[in-house]
Amino acid sequence: MLKRVWKEQRGEGYIDIAVLVLCVFLVLALSVKLLPVFIAKQQLDTFATELCREAEISGRVGSETSRRAAVLTEKTGLVPEIRWSRSGRIQLNEEVSVQLTYRYDLGLFGSFGSFPVTLRAEASGKSEVYWK
Repeated sequence: MLKRVWKEQRGEGYIDIAVLVLCVFLVLALSVKLLPVFIAKQQLDTFATELCREAEISGRVGSETSRRAAVLTEKTGLVPEIRWSRSGRIQLNEEVSVQLTYRYDLGLFGSFGSFPVTLRAEASGKSEVYWK
């Protein structure tokens, strides 16, 4: 098909190829802008899982989880809003959950077509510490 278009003497084939190339570049540009959103969502899910695991191991929501959140923020560059189901000490086998919310600005073409996307991640687990 492309051979025939290239061999055609009329200008119609050239216009078709130009439009096709333009469409390919627009799809490529859109995918380059959307891919970071999926990466940020994956990082946010990992962030929530690791924070919850820290609460399970330490048996409380406090300084340990705050330090872990700071380390994860430094590693990922994400600064999500963190909400815990409870705070303080968590007795053995009691459940704890964390919910993270992050607003990602999806700027498609500079400031034109820019809008925020809210990403959410949640993780839950049970404490592994017995408090006397």
